[in-house]
Amino acid sequence: MTLKIKVYSDYVCPFCYLGKAPLEQAIRGKDVEVEWMPFELRPFPAEPLDPVNDPSKRNIWESTIIPYAERWGVNMRLPNVSPHPYTHLAFEGYQYAKEHGRGNEYNSRLFDAFFQEEQNIGNIDVLAGLAGEVGLDQKDFKSDLESRKYKEVHKQALHHAYHEANIAAVPTFVIGDKVVQGIASEENFEQMIQDELNKQLEKEGK
Repeated sequence: MTLKIKVYSDYVCPFCYLGKAPLEQAIRGKDVEVEWMPFELRPFPAEPLDPVNDPSKRNIWESTIIPYAERWGVNMRLPNVSPHPYTHLAFEGYQYAKEHGRGNEYNSRLFDAFFQEEQNIGNIDVLAGLAGEVGLDQKDFKSDLESRKYKEVHKQALHHAYHEANIAAVPTFVIGDKVVQGIASEENFEQMIQDELNKQLEKEGK
């Protein structure tokens, strides 16, 4: 039986990007299926985050995020995008990509575009270009984002995260019956995944 993992994250969350790399390493060669779940840290119209011009946020980046990135071999930088974009359009694009069978590819491309290439993922033209890079119809994608076709689908996904799954912070990983909040090493993920796979084998054997 395939082990289901749900990952609640936001595209502008550096800890989500940090946590993504060791998880992807840990699931290689295993019967695991990952589903990425939307969670907006600062839904519009809340005041946007501007770490580029906030010394305290820059200090957290230098003292906490960069050491983890170097330790785990994650190529990332503080995006020079001021302020950091709202992500509702990016997530509506994710719903389009998911419906067209490219959800995981789109998800990874957006994370890389923001934390490696400093692209403004709040811009529809940027999002459409990234969608085209993962094999989606760029014009159709842009049209659906402009018409807000997936607004309600995304709204329902947020409702699930906030009120049904009771997610309070990201990243949050739901690995079988285990809920893990925050980042973890590849070794820790491997152990948790193996524990859950063993539980499944025990259930199947009974």
